[in-house]
Amino acid sequence: MTDSPLLVEGEDYYFNEEGLMVMSESYLLKKGHCCQSGCKHCPYGYSQKVDPNVPGELQPEWKDDSTVYDGEIPEDQDL
Repeated sequence: MTDSPLLVEGEDYYFNEEGLMVMSESYLLKKGHCCQSGCKHCPYGYSQKVDPNVPGELQPEWKDDSTVYDGEIPEDQDL
């Protein structure tokens, strides 16, 4: 068992003005896939906002655009 926290505030997430937890781009890249939740810092090209009151199967279908994110982090990009 490890003593390090699973998530690190300020690195993996922060709290916005409304008190909501916002995941960082760095964390989302470490996660390794898009959850299609409309995350503010989504590095996978999914920008559609999801209505939490509508079941997932009734949400509009997301078209994966692999040209948006190729899995590589540009060297000049600060995370």
